[in-house]
Amino acid sequence: MSTTTRTRRTNQRRGINSKRVFDNTVPSPCLSVCTFDGQPYCRGCYRNADEIRDWMIMSRQQKLYILTQLDIRRKQDFTQTCFESREE
Repeated sequence: MSTTTRTRRTNQRRGINSKRVFDNTVPSPCLSVCTFDGQPYCRGCYRNADEIRDWMIMSRQQKLYILTQLDIRRKQDFTQTCFESREE
């Protein structure tokens, strides 16, 4: 058996005693639908997979920016759906 001692790795950027603080001031837009249907965005909340995965670790500013993008995506999807239904 080895007699070497293990040292615990620490994240030097945060410091030894600092704790990661998550922003909970912006609620998640999740609707518990989570359907992509071959599209780049979820059909429920209009976030992409990376945005869904990273939501908890994003800053308040990042979340607010994503929410503005969701409004744009939702409007574009609505316009595209209306346009496609007229072609049929």
